[in-house]
Amino acid sequence: MTGYSYTKSILNEIEIPQKGILSHTLHNDDQAKIILFGFAGGEELTAHTAPMPATIQILSGEVTLTLGSDRCEAGPGFLTHMEPLLTHGVAAKTPALILLTLLKAARQDTKPKAA
Repeated sequence: MTGYSYTKSILNEIEIPQKGILSHTLHNDDQAKIILFGFAGGEELTAHTAPMPATIQILSGEVTLTLGSDRCEAGPGFLTHMEPLLTHGVAAKTPALILLTLLKAARQDTKPKAA
């Protein structure tokens, strides 16, 4: 084991599709999962939650992000960190490349605890 993994060029790892959303897992272990998404313009990932902290980085394109009750416009260089269970979604205004990092080691238990 080397103790690291790398991708030479995230920007060239996938081709943004003409239609739909393409996802490609770059890294996945017990600590973190890193996923590269290619969104065709006009595509949307509807609002949802994750049981762990996460970051979204916009690598290319223009998107509208839903973060809780807020909506914000985001483009290349935008970065957000989200707490567990925050409702979030992505709507691509143009073709977009987005990097999602899930911090699995900090996963929150979403099941109610027994009394």
